Amino acid sequence: SLKDAGPEQLTQIANWKNSCDSAVKWMRSPKTVSITNEKALNSAQSDWAPVPYGSGLLFTSDRTAGGAGKAGGSRPFLKFDGSRMPDRDTYGWSGNGYLRIYQRQGEGGGIVPFAMRTGSDYHVGSPTFSADEREMYFTLTRIPKNMDRVKGAPSTINIEIYGSRREGDTWSEPEAFRYNSVQEWSVGDPFLSADGKTLFFVSNKPGGKGGTDIYFCERTGDGKWGEATNLAAVNSAGNERSPVVHDGYLYFSTDSGIGMGGLDIHRAKMGSGGPSGIENLGYPINSPQDDFAFRPTGRLEGYFASNRDGGLGQDDIYSFIERERLKLLVQGRVFNKETNMPLPDAVVTLGRADGTPVMVQTDGEGRFRFDLDENSDYQLLAERTNFRSDRADITTKGLKSAAPIERSLYLTPIVIDRPIRIENIYYDFDKANIRKDAAVELDKLVAIMRENPTIWIELGSHTDSRGNDQYNQWLSQRRANSAVQYIIDRGIDKSRITARGYGESVPVNRCTNGVKCSEADHQLNRRTEFRIVKQ
Repeated sequence: SLKDAGPEQLTQIANWKNSCDSAVKWMRSPKTVSITNEKALNSAQSDWAPVPYGSGLLFTSDRTAGGAGKAGGSRPFLKFDGSRMPDRDTYGWSGNGYLRIYQRQGEGGGIVPFAMRTGSDYHVGSPTFSADEREMYFTLTRIPKNMDRVKGAPSTINIEIYGSRREGDTWSEPEAFRYNSVQEWSVGDPFLSADGKTLFFVSNKPGGKGGTDIYFCERTGDGKWGEATNLAAVNSAGNERSPVVHDGYLYFSTDSGIGMGGLDIHRAKMGSGGPSGIENLGYPINSPQDDFAFRPTGRLEGYFASNRDGGLGQDDIYSFIERERLKLLVQGRVFNKETNMPLPDAVVTLGRADGTPVMVQTDGEGRFRFDLDENSDYQLLAERTNFRSDRADITTKGLKSAAPIERSLYLTPIVIDRPIRIENIYYDFDKANIRKDAAVELDKLVAIMRENPTIWIELGSHTDSRGNDQYNQWLSQRRANSAVQYIIDRGIDKSRITARGYGESVPVNRCTNGVKCSEADHQLNRRTEFRIVKQ
């Protein structure tokens, strides 16, 4: 209970609450950033640490050299708490291959292993280069010659930083960084400043604030690295990772403080007195998962890595472009379809075929808005607990005005066991096969089930009262079975939908056996309905 919580627990609870409030705020007013999953770079494994190099890009991955490999397992994102004595072929934490540095040769070029000397059969990753690309620092795992071993306990291996210089097209043998201590602590995530005078890195060595801290050291007159200084202004009791300095700002990730979840990307202004004015980059750069390895390539664009939902693998590389000014937008409101009242706290997703979906939460009046790119097609999807979703297609192709696109979305409340008629489902006389006109309507039900993956339904078929009762029962069951099979064939799990033929047993009007009715009244009873039976 709260009354038994200590100061640290109370602080954590306050951070969680404030994080939830901040996440809602950030999602309601997302940054004007377009994010794209770089599918040509990513694999089913972990791909991260994007670094511009020459005319191409380097990144770190645990794929096999051919780009294949098994998916799943734990993420191999370089661990700072040591690992078991490794196998030469398989990383014990993930079951995948070891991390290696890969190179994309030019825009749209092929992906090949980066040619370098490592002196290790194990992890190699997260490189950084001097401005002239002749000096490199990187993180690796190696087995020391004199390994301290504790009887009856597995040995642990800490990660280290090594440096190398390029002569022509060949990189020199790696040289150990001054602060490596493979049997005591880890160092990693190196970043070399543009002037080559400062090396930032991350370590869990004793004396820090907790977890992994960011440190820096400056090059001395003899070219060696000086004393390591803890960058206390940005460090916390949590874990800070992947420091990068660009255009007067220090960018880094941390899992501490107020954020959206996991590692969040932050930035701080770098001045003569050190970093100040730390700010979370907000949504959609950050997500409820880990977001890290932020690498700007210009004032308004760059790359980062994330294991957010919707990626190709465990960690994926994403690119971002920030728009300097608002060009086009869509705005609207989400309503309760039955009451026509606005729905606050609904989640609206803007999707694009070649981009990463962006979500916002509606305000107290059900309002939402998104920034749009020119010449693009989009899809809006609105969702809320206990409501059926709604969607709308929009496009900016051919728009000659910057006037906002207005769209309203209507969510239908879910009421268990309430029948919902599917209009225009017709069958040929005495047959149960799905006609083309009926298929159009059933495709709408397929879309509903895809957009509402938690609902289970019963699909029922009904006849009018004319004809033999038993025959009508049999025919309606055949028709229901046929409709359900059509839906299953389009990828809906068969456990989520059942077929039931009601024959003439549930009329919607007085037209039962022996009652004279018009053809229009009989048609009302010849219907197909679905009802949500579980959510």
